[in-house]
Amino acid sequence: MGIQLTAIHWVYLAFIVLILTLLIRRRDTTLICVTGIFALGLLATETISGSVSGVFQSFIYATKELMGTIMIISIIVAMSRVLIKTGINETMVAPLTRFLRTPAMAYWGIGIIMMITSFFFWPSPAVALIGAVLLPVAIRVGLPALGAAVAMNLFGHGIALSGDYIIQGAPKLTADAAGLPVASVMAASVPLVIVMGAVTTVTAFWMMRRDLRNGTWRDGLVTIKSTGDALTTHSDEEHATAVISPGMKKWLAIAILLLFAADVAAMFLLKLQGGDATALVGGTAVLILGAITLIAHRNRGLEKVTSYLIEGLMFGFKVFGPVIPIAAFFYLGDAAFAELFGTVLPSASHGIVNDLGVALAHVVPLNGAAGAVTLTITGIITGLDGSGFSGISLAGSVAQLFAAAIGSGAETLTALGQVAAIWVGGGTLIPWALIPAAAICGVSPFELARRNLKPVLIGLAATTGVAMFLI
Repeated sequence: MGIQLTAIHWVYLAFIVLILTLLIRRRDTTLICVTGIFALGLLATETISGSVSGVFQSFIYATKELMGTIMIISIIVAMSRVLIKTGINETMVAPLTRFLRTPAMAYWGIGIIMMITSFFFWPSPAVALIGAVLLPVAIRVGLPALGAAVAMNLFGHGIALSGDYIIQGAPKLTADAAGLPVASVMAASVPLVIVMGAVTTVTAFWMMRRDLRNGTWRDGLVTIKSTGDALTTHSDEEHATAVISPGMKKWLAIAILLLFAADVAAMFLLKLQGGDATALVGGTAVLILGAITLIAHRNRGLEKVTSYLIEGLMFGFKVFGPVIPIAAFFYLGDAAFAELFGTVLPSASHGIVNDLGVALAHVVPLNGAAGAVTLTITGIITGLDGSGFSGISLAGSVAQLFAAAIGSGAETLTALGQVAAIWVGGGTLIPWALIPAAAICGVSPFELARRNLKPVLIGLAATTGVAMFLI
């Protein structure tokens, strides 16, 4: 016998369907998620005050769950800001430019450097860190600007962000929504990220070479004026107060690389994962930020540290502001519901989403193939808002539902939904999410999205096929 579903289960399911429908139509879902929380609270507490309080408490719950991710990204962006302003970023990548001798080497070189940098700095800061330095070199050896933008997108916003193995922001969101350990989702994502990355980047490279030979390549060059991005705009006064000698830049660049290399070594030796690994990287970034700011700004260093942190926090909350209400709703599908509204579900319940999955298994025969296709489609749909992060909580919840119905594959399904959502919405297909890379390379974000479309769709099809065999 399955779990007896209550009105709470059906209302939760109805709001999931409504949220998916709005995402397909590219509408914002924040107010719908808030309404869903209110409705669930009303059913659980049977009082207006209890449901209204539940909305706020769910925001607090989601913020507490996400705070580690928000803080690490904010700190990394703050550190990246001072590296860009002082020119240390140029010193860090300058030795690598000698290897970019042909268009092919420039494509793969920019991509790999972008991927490695994005693992530690996140893709948006990484674009600013390396793009301005490597792009002129790539163009000089014959790689089109649009080709460089494609490489930066696919390797950074695609491979690095969909795996997110160092900062671990994406896997934490999906793992929490699916009720799984972060480490298990990360491990399950490795083969999927490899397949997706290999298929997509190789396909994009082959298509670029083909179109260049046939004379059908369109570079999509355009002048994109910055709109005040905290990562790319700096006043002359700010530049003048952040002066470091070339010799000092070299030593600081080496020290930064060694510090992060030591972090990675410590993660392996001490078996640090999840929040512990994130804390190590975050603490290192704060120390680097403080030290470089004091060296660069001297007497104004104490004030500038605060200024950089504020800029980083503004960026972090701008990215995650839309995520908090959405995550607040989907956290109610698991342990958050009982914590916020008490024990009102049936005694045999294991959470709303898990109950729905068990009930589904008794109604519709499901298998790994159906689950994999569904999670890929869910990931694609949730990525349509151009965030990537705002929908992966839904992907985690849907994965938990299907895994409960199938009886296995929770980690793989969760990782698949994460990969699909990040690749689509994290900055490879949605034009308004492509602006950082497009602006650095001086190309149209719409032309960049068009170039990425076929490789990403082919990669998603291949990755979904592999996931079917892993479930």
